[in-house]
Amino acid sequence: HHVGQHAVALAYVVPVDGDCAPSQSAIDLAWLTPDEATSEAVLAEFSGGQDRLIRFAMAFGGRLP
Repeated sequence: HHVGQHAVALAYVVPVDGDCAPSQSAIDLAWLTPDEATSEAVLAEFSGGQDRLIRFAMAFGGRLP
């Protein structure tokens, strides 16, 4: 009997003050600063144009990479 698992990745660009933790159903949660989010190491992990979405989000927030 095979039980399938689904992965959903969400990204939000929000100001955060304090500590946050994932809910019990979340496998992982990562917080990145704007500089971290636009670093070559992080952007290299994205595929299918997702890196462009990060760049657009940072530009919208006034943080052009």
